[in-house]
Amino acid sequence: MAEPKKKKSKQKVRQRVGQVKAVVASVGACPNCGAPKQSHHACPSCGMYNGRKVLTVKVDAE
Repeated sequence: MAEPKKKKSKQKVRQRVGQVKAVVASVGACPNCGAPKQSHHACPSCGMYNGRKVLTVKVDAE
């Protein structure tokens, strides 16, 4: 197997590692109920996705 001729410096390693960033999930309003929901996911409050019911959501009786 090939071996590197020179040791990678701390600066080069840290430059490479520093490019990795956390991404904040995009949140939009549900077109059915208006609750905030993550894009391309079913709505947690009403269970709708792309105009059809895909989840059964329990309603809390208060």
